[in-house]
Amino acid sequence: MAEEKKQSFEEAMQQLEEIVSKLEQGDVPLEQAIGYYQEGMKLSKICGDKLEQVEKQMVEIVNNAGETEPFTVQEED
Repeated sequence: MAEEKKQSFEEAMQQLEEIVSKLEQGDVPLEQAIGYYQEGMKLSKICGDKLEQVEKQMVEIVNNAGETEPFTVQEED
């Protein structure tokens, strides 16, 4: 578990993409495919948890006056 917490989002995503690529090839033995799937699910959880943590951090931002306000994304027209 400690190793998972140290892994960056980018590293986890790269490993997840490699696993998906291997599984998409379709020539992986069943036992190995199950192992890849389980590892992929762990990596997916790591990425999801990190995104959730960032989302919580970005709920509020500090404006120029030093006050917090809700974070919103302005879409381009």
